[in-house]
Amino acid sequence: MEQYNIQSVGPKFQEKQTKVVMALNETFFISHGTPAIAVDDSLLPRHFLKSFAKKVLNQRPKAILIISSHWETLEPTVNVIHDNNDTIYDFHNFPMPLYQLKYPAPGAPELAKRVKELLEGSGFKQVNEDKERGLDHGAWVPLMVMYPEADIPVCQLSIQTSQDATHHYNVGKALAPLKEEGVLIIGSGTATHNLKSARPDNIDDSVASWALEFDNWLKEALISGRFEDVNHYLEKAPYGKLAHPEPDHFYPLHIAMGAAGQNAKAELIHSSWFAHTLSFSSFKFTSTI
Repeated sequence: MEQYNIQSVGPKFQEKQTKVVMALNETFFISHGTPAIAVDDSLLPRHFLKSFAKKVLNQRPKAILIISSHWETLEPTVNVIHDNNDTIYDFHNFPMPLYQLKYPAPGAPELAKRVKELLEGSGFKQVNEDKERGLDHGAWVPLMVMYPEADIPVCQLSIQTSQDATHHYNVGKALAPLKEEGVLIIGSGTATHNLKSARPDNIDDSVASWALEFDNWLKEALISGRFEDVNHYLEKAPYGKLAHPEPDHFYPLHIAMGAAGQNAKAELIHSSWFAHTLSFSSFKFTSTI
């Protein structure tokens, strides 16, 4: 990892005082799974996320840009929050303690403006600002486990389910300069996400054959660098539509993949299953240029 003076990179995203920030070479896709990972130690992804800051990325980011599957808009939109982010409880029928959790991470308004600048500079004509929206559970639940102190500024970026995977890959490409400015880019979704076929009481820990086949294809395609195949997963992957009846939980991966760069190297950093059909496969993308 290289060192940069904050005044020499990202002129629109500077702190008032001169300081040295460490560039990041990595972006991440995290399968956030069930909101219960915030409290349930029996869930394997919780243990993975608890170890993230020590075993996966031991460098403290300057700020976090998170793209969650749970914020859909017609055009790319960033939340511009000057105080602390609100905690959004956008889930139902879970134990009451989950609705009492708070993750008051500081907002990152300068990062939000930088995101808008980069997207508009890359040809995205309409990029909106939301000055009220906090963090939904696809953002705050994994971040609470990864960075429980809630002391790193966080900005959230929306997805567009009316667009395709290539659109989201191009969003990621536009945001790639943020890594040099010390920003951690996280796509938060789920590697397979078919809730209608899920079995919450999956006593024997079985995995649907079609879900396993798609998950294996995804791992192999990413690790071998076939990013264009992943952009065209509906045509290239086995059971692509069955693994993702709606694309919302998959598009955050395409943004993380695009932000890492065309020749990035993908690495599987976690793999586990839940409820028969939900894969928690998570990936690190490392820039090679």
